[in-house]
Amino acid sequence: MRGFVCLLAVLSLVSNAFPAQKGKNTVPVAAPPDILLEGGRKLIFERTLSSELDVRGKRGFWSKLVDVVAGEPEYKRMVRPYGVAVDSRGRIIVSDPGISGVHVFDPGANKYSHLERIDKTKDPMIEPQCVAVDANDNIYVTDSKAGKVFKWNSKGKYVGVFGSLKGGEGYFKRPTGIAVDAKTQHIYVADTLRHRIYVLDPEGRVTKAIGQPGAGNGEFNYPTELLIKNGVLAVVDAMNFRVQLFDAGGNFISSIGQRGDRAGSLFRVKGLAIDSENHVYLVEGLRGTVQVFDTEGRLLYDFGGRGTELGKFQLPTGLFINPQDRVFVVDSYNRRVQVFRYFGQAGQGKNR
Repeated sequence: MRGFVCLLAVLSLVSNAFPAQKGKNTVPVAAPPDILLEGGRKLIFERTLSSELDVRGKRGFWSKLVDVVAGEPEYKRMVRPYGVAVDSRGRIIVSDPGISGVHVFDPGANKYSHLERIDKTKDPMIEPQCVAVDANDNIYVTDSKAGKVFKWNSKGKYVGVFGSLKGGEGYFKRPTGIAVDAKTQHIYVADTLRHRIYVLDPEGRVTKAIGQPGAGNGEFNYPTELLIKNGVLAVVDAMNFRVQLFDAGGNFISSIGQRGDRAGSLFRVKGLAIDSENHVYLVEGLRGTVQVFDTEGRLLYDFGGRGTELGKFQLPTGLFINPQDRVFVVDSYNRRVQVFRYFGQAGQGKNR
């Protein structure tokens, strides 16, 4: 009898904690309108990610009951997200220097995991910056403060670190952008303070350096983000206010952008990505937009703008486009990743 009374008391608590929603006036958050483009192309808004709750799925009655009795568990939330990459399984990997860790969202499996190396006696991860994945879904993370590159395998097991010197110092002065060539498995790392791009073999040995300080073709002034796609290496040359394109061997091809504060110009360029039609997407942090250029450097359109509403950005940083032309934008100050979908003229059937 006493047990039955206790059960009724708990059920009463649950009832009070989770009242019925019928009749409650809720105001849905308005999604931004689709962006309709030339030739039947369009860009649509899909979703946001800000915490592990966004992929965990709805909690059932018994889970809520446990929360009432034992207390709601602590869920990982984005604090200061920066970089983003997506692996072949659709997992969304987001670096977060605000918590010295990396979020791994798996929407398909309704799972979340967190990668970190905090308070380790050897090679702690201090300030993760950019992320990349290779053809086997291994995860690489640059640490701009430690001067190293950390690696986890596809199952989230820590593998090791590149650039760790005796005494714990890092080989790189300030590693930021990172990209992995799917064919050769070579790893490209931007060392911002050295104004160079280093090429590492799959074991993490430096085999080549690309560029030198300067403003000429093939020279850099604080390079940051990197991307390798279709044999082309793209580099955000931040303080030269441009993106430079090279072949995989580091030979200069062309550049996009010029200094300015108007649409089509670059001032605080951050992340970059390329879609299935070879359009180049660049995050412009000054205006809080994503600008889209053709291969000749002509501005096609932009989207976003400063704000907290869906489709708007506050200090956007990282950018990634997956093979289905989903566009992932790290909206850093709003502590979220916003996901869009591009439908191209020739690829509408392919990327559905």
